[in-house]
Amino acid sequence: MRFGNVPLSYNFRSLLVRKSSTLLTVFSIAATVAVLASLLALQSGFATAFSSQGREDLVVFMRQGATSEGESAFPRASTEILIKGSPEIASGPEGPLASAELYLALRQYKLDGGETNVPIRGVQSTTFDIHGDSLQLIEGRRFTPGADEIIVGKALVDRVRNCRLDDVLVLNTTPFRVVGVFDSRGAHVTEIWGDADRLLQALDRPVFNRVIGQIQPGVSVDALQERLDDDPRVPCQVSTEKAYLESQTLYLSGLLIGLGTFLAAIMGGAAVLTGTNSLLAAVSARGHEIGILRSLGFSPRAVFFSFLFEALLLGLIGGLLGCLLVLPLNGLQTGTTNFQTFTETSFAFRFSPVVLVSAVVFACLLGLVGGAIPAFKAARMSPTQALRRG
Repeated sequence: MRFGNVPLSYNFRSLLVRKSSTLLTVFSIAATVAVLASLLALQSGFATAFSSQGREDLVVFMRQGATSEGESAFPRASTEILIKGSPEIASGPEGPLASAELYLALRQYKLDGGETNVPIRGVQSTTFDIHGDSLQLIEGRRFTPGADEIIVGKALVDRVRNCRLDDVLVLNTTPFRVVGVFDSRGAHVTEIWGDADRLLQALDRPVFNRVIGQIQPGVSVDALQERLDDDPRVPCQVSTEKAYLESQTLYLSGLLIGLGTFLAAIMGGAAVLTGTNSLLAAVSARGHEIGILRSLGFSPRAVFFSFLFEALLLGLIGGLLGCLLVLPLNGLQTGTTNFQTFTETSFAFRFSPVVLVSAVVFACLLGLVGGAIPAFKAARMSPTQALRRG
């Protein structure tokens, strides 16, 4: 098999002969790829934690101009008008499939030290009907409406104090007993839920933050928004749950991608220089070989692509090695603050095919950039000049 008319076996043997410089270049690229892939996997896991739960048939009503539910507010009368006066909302056995919710971030102590903001959500009984099987109790039971009882997302059990079954968590000045632990596909696993009316009283909150509702099949969200824009009673903005949750990942996703790009540029520059120096040394040491290739009739173009292939191979090997180094992190749970809501968010590293392919492609580009100058230098050598150097 040949690459640019030069046998590929020549390039493989060359890399094996130069073991030390080959390994140095490969590990330099692998370290860069490992850092980039890890940050991309964090971003992918964070975004998936939100968007995996989002539904197109579930809509979120918020105050006009609010970018998150923490900034939104609805008086009780407005929520009743919105729920009962929206024919687009589907009906269940007990009425409209819609629920008004309270949302507040409270400072809590972490088990490993320090403090964090934990989302507290007050929900009505219809909320459970709306979410259906996507939310399941894995320990205990649901809270009793009107009682000082709460259920907690499973991601908080081992991260925040007083969040285990039968623990007592003081919210404001009111003690609430943990009666259940629930699991969910999305970001709700980092939240504490209780009865909306009881939490409104305990937390001294006069308003709800949002209304969620399951819309009827065929209803256009754009048409619903247009109708609400002209409704003087409850002017509000509406979006699908999926669109809303995706909007809540923009800041942290942008930060992770930006940090990954910055570190990849710094470390990638070092990897490129390592590869360039390695291949330049190889060109100097292999002058005799280059002269023989040119004397045998191989064109400068063939020599150029032969050396460039070696650089590409170094990048590919480094990329694959870097991905293998961080692949054990896949599924590992971690947590951080979502800068859009300033609350604790738990998610897992997610090395999706897109992340892995992007990391390997980046490694190949590093190899090509690092090998371009040495390949060009080798191609410019005349047979006599190369043989004289050898």
